[in-house]
Amino acid sequence: MDDNKKKALRNLLLEKRDNTSFDLLKIASEKMQKKIKKISAFKNAQKIGMYYPIQSEIFTQDMIQELISDGKEVFLPKVIGDEMEFRKIKDFSSLEKGRFDIMEPKDDCNADNSLDVIIIPAVGMSPSGVRLGYGHGFYDKFLAENKTTTIVLTLEKQIVKNIPKSEHDVIIDWIVTEDRVFQTQK
Repeated sequence: MDDNKKKALRNLLLEKRDNTSFDLLKIASEKMQKKIKKISAFKNAQKIGMYYPIQSEIFTQDMIQELISDGKEVFLPKVIGDEMEFRKIKDFSSLEKGRFDIMEPKDDCNADNSLDVIIIPAVGMSPSGVRLGYGHGFYDKFLAENKTTTIVLTLEKQIVKNIPKSEHDVIIDWIVTEDRVFQTQK
């Protein structure tokens, strides 16, 4: 796999996403919050892995709030060494700034990696479910060991026909954009 090609694509897509206005991101995030409920694996899930957004990632704060209000168990990733684990949060006060300046669960939050569904950030997606992340490989490593339903929230403009797939890339099950919800062609 040509890593330079992947890197160039990542930079291009990040730049594209970073140029999205706050208002547009907010509107898109609200649309996705409604659309994701069409996925029964999400609707019926009790234990849900989420992420706390950085930079121009899709906003998940309202989604997290809503899930907690609905009595669902919400788990956020915490990076420990070169591994990632999910920890249960009660609310946003369970979070603190961790590595990469990302909000993550505090040490007293219980870890549990057997989740019903995980919502994953992405820099880019292909319709067939190949995800372009930030290149750290945390999610791929985690998902290789913990099988679960995966959903990516992404802007329509971050979907590209072809993303070169590396052997360790985990194929994502569902993609939610501001316009549609679809299952990848696994």
